[in-house]
Amino acid sequence: MNNILFEIMSRYIILPNVNYLRADGVDLGVDIYVPKDNFDISGVDDFKKIKNIPTVVYFHGGGWVVGSKEESTLKLLPYLSKGWAVVNVGYRKASEALAPSAVEDSRCAVWWVKRNAEKYGFNSDQIILTGHSAGGHLALLAGILPASAGFDRRCPNLTGINSTLNRANATLPELEVAAIINWAGITDVGDLIKEPNMRYYALMWLGSIQNPELIAKRVSPLTYIRKGLPPILTLHGDKDVVVPYGHAVRLHDALEEMQTPNQLHTIKGKEHFDFSSDEWAESYSVVDAFISKYVM
Repeated sequence: MNNILFEIMSRYIILPNVNYLRADGVDLGVDIYVPKDNFDISGVDDFKKIKNIPTVVYFHGGGWVVGSKEESTLKLLPYLSKGWAVVNVGYRKASEALAPSAVEDSRCAVWWVKRNAEKYGFNSDQIILTGHSAGGHLALLAGILPASAGFDRRCPNLTGINSTLNRANATLPELEVAAIINWAGITDVGDLIKEPNMRYYALMWLGSIQNPELIAKRVSPLTYIRKGLPPILTLHGDKDVVVPYGHAVRLHDALEEMQTPNQLHTIKGKEHFDFSSDEWAESYSVVDAFISKYVM
């Protein structure tokens, strides 16, 4: 059996369901995977201030309707094998709150990682966002939204102002990350609520809210493409029928126009993550090269 698996078992501890936000009566948590060397098992000091570790923040897929962070554990193994920390994010799905709640939760989760970097040994300058499908969409938005978009207002401790009234009018800081790894993420939600690319999961997420086209635009990564964004890698099968491959192409083209460091890796002839082991291995080799070039 692969020794890397046993090395991960021996080196890591898991801190499940650490609360990062309470939103509309729902407690939201992250699972933290961190090397034991950063943890004091005596419980006296909890976390030792030993080293700043590159940290991956992961968002699960499921069309904002199904899925959970626990179902995505195996997708974390390539990052754990490097000795990095991983923060696996839970967020509100459509059954708990419609759009744009998942986007708000994702932003607050990354802000939580930033605020708690010293405690857990995260390197705040080497935070990489990633996710599959709807999780790729959330990773993109969490990393590229400007503060002016207004999705950060319920995130605690960003301004130091406790008053709701003052907080609403406060200037919020910008959220900066090192890179984004987008696995077949949705980039144009509006495209998925009308023919010919209508998808039921997108309709479910938007529900019966008024002005769905306006909300769809507000939660579409393509809306926010501009200069100064972090490096973005997109990996997508060109036969994908769950998230149309055109979403990846349009994102790549828009980023190229803004001269943003980016790459599109196409898995030819493949549907939504219907990859062989060799294709997964090749894709993660592309991820490694991208991160080495732009982050490490």
